[in-house]
Amino acid sequence: MTTSRIDARFAKLKAENRAGFVPFVMTGDPSREEALEILKGLPEAGADIIEVGLAFSDPMAEGPPVQRAAQRGLKAGMTLRGTMDLVAEFRKTDQDTPVILMGYLNPVESYGYARFAKEAAEAGIDGLISVDCPPEEAADLAAAMDAEQLSLIRLATPTSDDARLEVIARGTSGFIYYVSVAGVTGVKEAQAASVAPAVERVRKATGLPVAVGFGIKTPERAAEIARVSDAVVVGSALVDEVAAALEAGEAAVPRVLAKVRTLSDAVRNARN
Repeated sequence: MTTSRIDARFAKLKAENRAGFVPFVMTGDPSREEALEILKGLPEAGADIIEVGLAFSDPMAEGPPVQRAAQRGLKAGMTLRGTMDLVAEFRKTDQDTPVILMGYLNPVESYGYARFAKEAAEAGIDGLISVDCPPEEAADLAAAMDAEQLSLIRLATPTSDDARLEVIARGTSGFIYYVSVAGVTGVKEAQAASVAPAVERVRKATGLPVAVGFGIKTPERAAEIARVSDAVVVGSALVDEVAAALEAGEAAVPRVLAKVRTLSDAVRNARN
């Protein structure tokens, strides 16, 4: 199976000897129009791969910042189909940057796996991270994704032993998302000293690039993780900018994109 945009991007990053920067933004946050503007501005601001969160009422792996972002997205009327439409709009101006949906299985299962995969591919989506779908229950979803040459990206955690990594690697393509801390997003900080050996172990077990997320909020921390991983994912720090803009009565788009530039610059220059 090919995941051309994802594979091409990681090949480019390897050739440039740097980690990629992966911003996570919530669909429809703070509004559909502003979310689309943010999405369109991310590549120029330094995004190598984009994760778009699916607004969901019970995001169990998320801390308060992303939970609140999901609530704002739902309030803005965003749905799974609406999120795919948003990506389709983005694809009118960008055909190169990989876009991954990240969310929970319920909306995808309700939509229908085959229908979801077909329409996601048509919209220009490259893959899905389903936080609460273990490999043992993913056969039907994986088959639907494979049929459309979409990547099903799985999570590895600090508690994933070698036997579990073998299971995680089966049917996974694109990259592995390594959850750097135990717990929910936006609470604990990632530590490069513990992340580095874990990333090596995951790479060896899966043969795939490893993107590290959870617990990365500052440029300094992002740079540290960029030195030991293939990509750095930041989410809570970006949705915090949306919340801060709303509280201050300011425009969210420039605040989010400015934060992305600061973090992406740190990641881009980390190995220099």
